[in-house]
Amino acid sequence: MDYRYDPVPAPKSEELSEAERHARAEAYFVAMQSRRSIRDFSDRPVSRKVIETCIRAAGTAPSGANHQPWHFACVANPSIKREIRLAAEEEERAFYAGKAGDEWLQDLSPLGTDAQKPFLEIAPWLIAVFAERYRLDDDGSRQKNYYVPESVGIATGMLLSALHQAGLATLTHTPNPMKFLNRILSRPGNERPTMLIVVGHADDQAMIPRAATIKKPLDHISSFIE
Repeated sequence: MDYRYDPVPAPKSEELSEAERHARAEAYFVAMQSRRSIRDFSDRPVSRKVIETCIRAAGTAPSGANHQPWHFACVANPSIKREIRLAAEEEERAFYAGKAGDEWLQDLSPLGTDAQKPFLEIAPWLIAVFAERYRLDDDGSRQKNYYVPESVGIATGMLLSALHQAGLATLTHTPNPMKFLNRILSRPGNERPTMLIVVGHADDQAMIPRAATIKKPLDHISSFIE
């Protein structure tokens, strides 16, 4: 990638009235308000084309020095999904057996989670998110990346939004540690797995914990200095 400064015209923002702008913001809020983490998936297929388009949207995210330090490994292969499930559940059993600590487990109890993760096989797609800690040139030398956690976090949020807008259910799953994903998915050592996103359609009988529907109000998550 050529990083020399070579300016081009910025894209033009759409001209909207204040009322139109607010209506769009409100519509997006309403759409995203319906997003919930789903743990009961159907095996109904989702086309690769849809996943590719959502990944392309995530790839437009801003990043430190525009290095784009992310990789999204998209898995539909049943045997690979099985291997990921077995490795993830091994880590989860240790987590729920005490590795997490009493306080963490107590905070998780209203969500009803445990070490069993059947959704890792049932859902049609798993997307493993990797953060590129540093770049490797063709000669193997390391090149620094900047604001990697922030950049990957923004891209991941945009991916979740794109998947939701496409009518898909998602779950962010973070077994710890996740180094097994490098091995299973043949990703290089300079990439650190940060998250598994489970993608598909919610089962017709899917339920969510009531506690997950409670979100902090605006005055608890923001302040305005005018």
